[in-house]
Amino acid sequence: MAAKTTIPITLLTGFLGSGKTTLLNQLVNQPDMARTLVVINEFGEIGLDHQLFSATDETEVVTLDSGCLCCTIRGDLARTLRDAPWRYSREGKRQFDRLVIETTGLADPAPILHTLMTDPRIVRQYRLDGIVTTVDAIHGQATLDHHPEAVKQAAVADLLLITKPDLVETATLDSLRSRLKAINPGARQQAVIQGGIGAQSLIGLGLMESDGTRPNLERWLQAYSKPLPMGGLAFSAGPADRGSLLAPGLADATDPNRHDDRIRAHCFTLDEPIVLARFEAWLELMLALMGENMLRIKGILNIEGREKPTVIHGVQHIFHPPLELDAWPDEDRRSRLVFITRDIPRESLESLMVAVS
Repeated sequence: MAAKTTIPITLLTGFLGSGKTTLLNQLVNQPDMARTLVVINEFGEIGLDHQLFSATDETEVVTLDSGCLCCTIRGDLARTLRDAPWRYSREGKRQFDRLVIETTGLADPAPILHTLMTDPRIVRQYRLDGIVTTVDAIHGQATLDHHPEAVKQAAVADLLLITKPDLVETATLDSLRSRLKAINPGARQQAVIQGGIGAQSLIGLGLMESDGTRPNLERWLQAYSKPLPMGGLAFSAGPADRGSLLAPGLADATDPNRHDDRIRAHCFTLDEPIVLARFEAWLELMLALMGENMLRIKGILNIEGREKPTVIHGVQHIFHPPLELDAWPDEDRRSRLVFITRDIPRESLESLMVAVS
């Protein structure tokens, strides 16, 4: 398994004013962030506390107090990532072991994820370690009401950081937590004041442990509940699948300003090994019919005739090359799939799932 030789990437996203720069200013001063390259994927001032290191037409590169590097991208992100190992090197040795990409506040994270999954040179050099989304406790409800980009940022996250929690009433914070839980029941939530969080909390959110050597499937798939048997298939019903997506006390789903009532999370468990050809045909059909509304897909597959498990990870219609693990982590050999979708009824997924069983 090549994961341990690739460079882990943390994608940091969140709406305008949600505290990404404050968070980064705290993180880059921590020893655990040493030998990290921070990429700011937007124009304008970097906004971090730093000392000028060097500059080119494409990037402004600075050295931070912890010794890690930061660059603001003024050109193509894919080219910057491909060139980074040699551009940020000294005497032939790469100067960073980890990478953090901060997106602009209005960004849909999907295009960046597509770049990480489809560019062959990037796939060989890097692996996605996790998606971290900041949500402003003061304006979070209104932002989710009026900006579908913010809902999508929350929906695809592995970790949701709720900023400025000390500036709101407990009831307001609890309401926001419930709403985020309905949007993305698989994401861990953590309140953060003035960016005060240990860097280790943002590391190792993906499939692999932080050292890149062992998979942590339970954490990565974030199983929502015990599976409900249904013939040869077992469909598990996550919290977001039981009736309305809205948590008690939140606005009614008929509110035209609400976007998150369109987001659903679904978890499926398949008891029998999967015939590869049938699975590939099913996946092709599903993505053709629903690709843009498949916000994120994660899965571990027991493919018929193979002793080792295969891991898949997709964002909308784009999939990272399947990864075959060295071994199953435990005795459970069932295939498990997690979908985060928009405007796709669970029944539609179930009818397609039967075709692969």
